[in-house]
Amino acid sequence: MLLYPDGVPNSKPAVMKETGAENGVYKGITTPTLEYYKADPNLSTGTAVIVIPGGGYGVVVYNGEGINIAKALAEKGIAAFILKYRLPSDEIMPDKKIGPLQDAQQALKMVRENAEKWGIDKNKIGIMGFSAGGHLASTAATHFEKSWINNPNNTSLRPDFQILVYPVISMKDSLAHKGSRENLLGKNPSQEDIAYFSNDLQIKANTPPTWLTHSADDKVVDVDNSISYFERLRKNKVEVEMHIFPKGDHGFIFRHPGWMNPLFDWMKRNGWTK
Repeated sequence: MLLYPDGVPNSKPAVMKETGAENGVYKGITTPTLEYYKADPNLSTGTAVIVIPGGGYGVVVYNGEGINIAKALAEKGIAAFILKYRLPSDEIMPDKKIGPLQDAQQALKMVRENAEKWGIDKNKIGIMGFSAGGHLASTAATHFEKSWINNPNNTSLRPDFQILVYPVISMKDSLAHKGSRENLLGKNPSQEDIAYFSNDLQIKANTPPTWLTHSADDKVVDVDNSISYFERLRKNKVEVEMHIFPKGDHGFIFRHPGWMNPLFDWMKRNGWTK
């Protein structure tokens, strides 16, 4: 489904062409989409999850962190929507910093506004992100009070829960994944932008309940991103659960086949799955 049937906001004419259909790793996305995987009707409780694949804000790892995940969620009775989002680029956007966030907000708005039609409970819509997609998911979960999209009905843009898998959280020098930061904020970001997009600094009491997982030996995105987020959530009395694997490095989901079991336990305890 087209994310913006009436035209993409914050976009400018560009010759950029989308690539990646042959291997499921996309670049050059100018027309963002949502792909819907329907929940197993025998297990559904009306819960939906918007899945945001990673790729350092340079590519979108659509098959590995999108399709595989959506199928696993749908089998458990969770409606899944994969977001193919615009990657930050001065070539296609007047303001590249907010482009991905606009797409995440639009996805939340679209699913919530069509909830009844799609058999979804509008109060059970979560967001799930991997790596830089985890940064985007946590941005949506901490920046929902300001609408960066056209939202005439004032539809809530707050996810009801967030699931973050080896997420990029901070944009500070000490913790940031350098590639993600440069792609999103440019080579010399302002202190204001660094703070605004360091999502551990944006947590408040109304931040959604959170499930985090990471591996301790992650050499790409330091596990302290998740730990820092966990600590800020806890201090703000936001319900949070975290699972840290001792080994597995970045992208451990491809090497730990049972990694989703604790996630499904958490979702069951919270009434999001049967």
